[in-house]
Order: sequence, then C-alpha cells, then structure tokens
Amino acid sequence: MGTVIMHDVVSVDGYIAYNDDMVGPLHDFYFSGDVPVVVGATQEKADYDHSGDVGGFRMSAASAEYVRAMWQSIGCLVIGRHFFDLMNGWEGNPPVGEHVIVVSHRPKPEGWHPDAPYTFVDDIHEAIRLAQEIADDRVVTVNAGNVGGQIFAAGLIDEVAMDVVPVIFGSGKRYFGDFTDEHRLDDPHIVVPGERVLHTRYKVSRDRAGESG
Repeated sequence: MGTVIMHDVVSVDGYIAYNDDMVGPLHDFYFSGDVPVVVGATQEKADYDHSGDVGGFRMSAASAEYVRAMWQSIGCLVIGRHFFDLMNGWEGNPPVGEHVIVVSHRPKPEGWHPDAPYTFVDDIHEAIRLAQEIADDRVVTVNAGNVGGQIFAAGLIDEVAMDVVPVIFGSGKRYFGDFTDEHRLDDPHIVVPGERVLHTRYKVSRDRAGESG
C-alpha cells in the first residue's frame, strides 16, 4: 500500500486558513514564480487553489520541482465535507490524483456530476482503506484540518507534509484541526527552501511524545 501523507500549506503559527476559510497570502508562492507547473490531463485540472480561483501555477524552480513530484505521486485524495462544499468538489475533476474520497455523514449531492470519480464514506478508517486500495502503490494525500486531524489521531497517517509560509495568522483553521494531544514526529527527511515557502516532510513516529523506545 502507498504512503498516507497529511498535507497542506500552513502559516508559521499553524493555520491553514482564516476562520472565514480565506487563505490570505498562503498560496501566493503558487503563482509568483517563473516555472509553470501543470498536473493532470488539462490545465484546468491543476489550476484550482483553496479560494476557488483559476490561474496557471508558476513557482520558483525549487518549489516547482518539489510540488510537481509531490502531485505526480498522488493516486487518491482524502478530504472532508466542508472542503468539498467549499470547492464544490472542483466540479467533479480531482485536482490531483485520479480519485477523491470525501469523509461525510451526508451523501453526494443529488445530481452532482454523477460520473465523477468521487466516493463518499462516513468513517475515517474506511476512507483510508478505500483510498489505499484505489491508489495501490501511489501516495494517498489527506487534506489537513479537522478530518485530517481525526485521521492523524487514529494513527493512520505515515507522514506530515507542510508548505510553511512566513506569515502569522494569529487565529483561524488549525493544520491539525481539533487534535490537541502531544505526539512525536521524526526529524524532517525532506526540507526544500522555496521563495516565500519552506517545504518540509516528517515521518510520523509511532511512539507517543514523552515515551522512550
């Protein structure tokens, strides 16, 4: 089975959006460089950011190399219902990978893109099981936030990936959602300095913080 990676762009104080879901300057690095990045069969498939705007991704050379490899490795994306509703599911076109799993107690909206490769499940364990089955040996990416935090708390995350932007929000939507326990991550095994962003990845230790072994 492929690696399960929790991922998002995040402020240095740990927020992925303001309370009104706006991301402020967090995604500026996607559009402020000279190197275009396109993933998927069409430009439109890769051109959505969290605000719902459409525009070509152009990043610094370092970010483009990292982001392109990251996106191309993804087989399936796992998100929560709030994010699905916020983006209207990218109109049935997965922004990365070939399939999207939506964790929700509500079914897919009636009549919404019936042929879209989206599956709705109401259990995080089933979401990850199904996502790994679909992704096979490719990466499963879990969107950060409340659902991501629940999946992390359940011990289902293998790695944490953060694109850290040098800005302080002060309040907003937390990267780990409502997860507040202490937990140990390994030292970062990937650190890529970009322009106005630092790309980092950490493997998740299976030992709780404070425990030896």
